[in-house]
Amino acid sequence: MPPAPTYVLVHGSGSSSFLWAPVQRELALLGARSYAVDLPGHGLLDAQYPVAYQAPQDLEAWAKEPATLADVTLEDNVNCVLHAVRRLAEHGPVVLVAASLGGMTISVAANRAPDLVDGLVYISAWSCVELPNPIAYMSEAEFSVSEIDIDDPGGLSRLNVGDPAQLGVGRANYRTSDRALLAALKDAVMAEATDEQFLSFLNTLQPDESLAVMTGDSRVDAATWGRIPHTYIRLLNDRSLPVAVQDRLIAEANALTPGNPFTVHTLESSHVGFVLQAERTAALITDSLQPRTQPVPT
Repeated sequence: MPPAPTYVLVHGSGSSSFLWAPVQRELALLGARSYAVDLPGHGLLDAQYPVAYQAPQDLEAWAKEPATLADVTLEDNVNCVLHAVRRLAEHGPVVLVAASLGGMTISVAANRAPDLVDGLVYISAWSCVELPNPIAYMSEAEFSVSEIDIDDPGGLSRLNVGDPAQLGVGRANYRTSDRALLAALKDAVMAEATDEQFLSFLNTLQPDESLAVMTGDSRVDAATWGRIPHTYIRLLNDRSLPVAVQDRLIAEANALTPGNPFTVHTLESSHVGFVLQAERTAALITDSLQPRTQPVPT
């Protein structure tokens, strides 16, 4: 029998390998190997939590605090993932799995090293084709129903602290005590969770995310990325990355590689709610994609 694959799990904005803990437990119960990446500047020991972000907060001081993530680029993220992939590939096939912003990283990694990647799984994640990055797609009609409106001064933009152009990061105050703002954020990203679950999740997030990553060019290449089997798990109740945007990304990719379209599955889930359905998510990751044993014809 061919060796079993290792699923490399890549987190999204402001997150870390912690995101994948429920899914990794279920993957283990299915007998599947997995490796959750901490992208540069993220995770247990590398995330930045300044004193001004603690309680009591000093938002004025925090707005000017230099960001360690400001110098992190999409290229840095890709190199981080490929370093893990090269080591894991020594033990068998490797499947890259991404949530949200992590889709940019696995797309470029697959462009760069298609011979090392045996499969791709996007969970409501950015697989950019016609436009280079999420920021570019945010001005498109399909994104208009998103509750993440960076230009709405009365909306979730109230979470923002400091000037992103000066800081080099988007900085969000996830430790706000504004109950209405917390409720709006919960509705946007994890609506089906209890308040207790949502606050627990919120405390795993770090406040900064690199603008250089979010504005990088992650468009997929038909000659490289397009050779690899890929699956998209649509999150039907996602109010952050709306299903209309997810469907557009799928359609654009299918038009780019009609001989190798997305395998598509759908979960009744919010943007992060898939971790509350970890057993189902793990089953889709392992069952919806069989790593190839022969190269996919171009």
